[in-house]
Amino acid sequence: MKKDKDIEREEQLLDEEQVETSENTETNQEEQPTEVDEVEALKSELETIQDDYLRLRAEYENYRKRTLKEKSDLIKYGGEKIVGGFLDIMDDIELAIKNMKQAESVEGLVEGVEIIQNKFVSALKAQGVNAMEVIGKDFDADQHEAVAMVPTEEADKKGKVIDCVQTGYTLNDKVIRHPKVVVGN
Repeated sequence: MKKDKDIEREEQLLDEEQVETSENTETNQEEQPTEVDEVEALKSELETIQDDYLRLRAEYENYRKRTLKEKSDLIKYGGEKIVGGFLDIMDDIELAIKNMKQAESVEGLVEGVEIIQNKFVSALKAQGVNAMEVIGKDFDADQHEAVAMVPTEEADKKGKVIDCVQTGYTLNDKVIRHPKVVVGN
């Protein structure tokens, strides 16, 4: 009887092991599709990220090329507006020269040249270029170029700009040509 009980017990243990094994197999089979799904999801996410990266890179390259072209065009055609303003003045000079040949009075010629000069000054001012007013101001070696020192008996003119030999100009408050001046000494 003991043998029968032992045999029954062994059979029962074998049955339990088979049930556990079959459960483990089912669990493994369930886990494997989950792992496959995770791998597929990760592959899909990787492809999406790579696609986004490639699009961003292409967009950046297009942006870089576009800005380089805009910069090149700005350098190439930046003076177009300025030159256009000077062409009108050139037309006036040509007209003045034509009229000088037929002019009867000098006053009319002077008036015509003054009109051209005023038009030219206006065109320069429109671009931020201004003449420097220096006469009567203190001499400043950083702003002025002294071409002569003239002795003066008046104390208020010592160290001051007495005359301007060549006008100086600024472009947006930066000196682009220093005025050549005569200074009282």
